[in-house]
Amino acid sequence: MFSFFKKKPTPALVSPSAPTLASEVAVPASGSLIGSALVTPIEVPLPGATPPERQKWIEKLKAGLGKTASGISTVFTGTQIDEALYEDLEGALLMADAGVAATEYLLAELRRQVKDSGVTHPVALKNILVATLTELLKPLEKPLVIGVHTPTVIMVAGVNGAGKTTSIGKLTRHLGDSGASVLLAAADTFRAAAREQLTVWADRNTVEIISQDGADPAAVSFDAVSAGKARSKDVVLVDTAGRLPTQLHLMEELKKIKRVIQKADATAPHEVLLVIDGNTGQNALSQVRAFDDALGLTGLIVTKLDGTAKGGVLAAIAQWGQERPGAGPGGGPVPVYFIGVGEQLQDLETFNAREFALALLESA
Repeated sequence: MFSFFKKKPTPALVSPSAPTLASEVAVPASGSLIGSALVTPIEVPLPGATPPERQKWIEKLKAGLGKTASGISTVFTGTQIDEALYEDLEGALLMADAGVAATEYLLAELRRQVKDSGVTHPVALKNILVATLTELLKPLEKPLVIGVHTPTVIMVAGVNGAGKTTSIGKLTRHLGDSGASVLLAAADTFRAAAREQLTVWADRNTVEIISQDGADPAAVSFDAVSAGKARSKDVVLVDTAGRLPTQLHLMEELKKIKRVIQKADATAPHEVLLVIDGNTGQNALSQVRAFDDALGLTGLIVTKLDGTAKGGVLAAIAQWGQERPGAGPGGGPVPVYFIGVGEQLQDLETFNAREFALALLESA
């Protein structure tokens, strides 16, 4: 989900899958007023009663996480809860790349709740695991706020092949569907193919793009933010070159891009997103740590969850987030704004902790 703060008349109610006017709620102090008008949030909410479009997405997510789910769900096919079951579950969670810390936490919680409740059947234990995993993942469920700043500058980073530029194209569609005007910045100036790919997404979404052949990435970012301000765009999305965290000179370039963006707008970038490939398991957590140290991440986009046996990595990221107080702009866990299970525009959707926990533990 994301919240879209913008001065506009109260819109008519529309279908659940489109942005709907929320009742007035408290707005962050930094953005409580834009000009002299009270800001009213427009949210794409996490669903209560699941609309048909969201149900289709949930089914696709379950299919995408099927390999992970099948590896875990077989643990609960027995008739009793015993030490062998806990050992099998520990192995299954580790194989799903939930990580040692998250696995230990989940097993400790399961043992405690089984002792307190007196349940004896594995199916009941599985239900407890769904609830416990949902609680662990819940801090990752946070809205992406757009419109407190004009423009909202979103810097997007990631390693090569994670699906960064494609995710930017899909995110542009999400923002456009909710009424936000978007300007793209092709700051991956090293690869002509990257600029061409982003230009295709710009054409597909009918948005403007700032692109300069062979220019300094920081200079392109500066020009894009300046243009976004001059043209009153709601969002400037900055696509940076893919890089490994071990490529120190390229990580320094990312820091430079961030510093130069701040010269164009002292409050920017307002979001620093990392795109990670869900198939990479614990390597994804390593990437989150490294990019967070360099940039101070504010959010994640997790791609390629279709067909992965390593979907448990989000549990590892959530558990690591519990140890992250004081890091980044807000401290605490780095939220997962969107997850992707395919290449189509509609295959990038907002993250919901319970949906994900159910898909991770219930094989189709």
